[in-house]
Amino acid sequence: MKMEIVKVKIPEGCNVILGQSHFIKTVEDLYEAIVNTVPQAKFGVGFCEASGKALVRFAGNDEELQKHAAETAFEIGCGHSFVVFIKNAYPINVLQRIKDVYEVVSLYAATANPLEVIVVETEQGRGILGVVDGVKPKGIEKEEDVKERKEFLRKIGYKN
Repeated sequence: MKMEIVKVKIPEGCNVILGQSHFIKTVEDLYEAIVNTVPQAKFGVGFCEASGKALVRFAGNDEELQKHAAETAFEIGCGHSFVVFIKNAYPINVLQRIKDVYEVVSLYAATANPLEVIVVETEQGRGILGVVDGVKPKGIEKEEDVKERKEFLRKIGYKN
């Protein structure tokens, strides 16, 4: 058994969603879920098949993000895992819809933070053990931090 850390390179202005699914139609279903939920979003999806030809399948509506998603999925290289790079939308806008895709098993991360994927490799193949999303907390918020958080959420329209 071998362990590896794969650092995900997130393009400027994008977020990444990392998950696991179970069927070849995942790439098309994720495409439909995203484009039907946030039509103005630009995105690319990469999906690792776990049997048959064992190819990285890809889709999206932005050629650069499609290429990046396919290359990142290949680098992670874990069966039935998928990667979505999205811009002009936030993960919060599409996460529930992605979770509703019948073949999606789980999500590991949805972030714009630095992301590391902890991968294990056995004789059979590779699997995701977990992720490191962002940095270690630097402290506990104080009253002024609470005020700042609440103001920020209202400024960007996520709370009234």
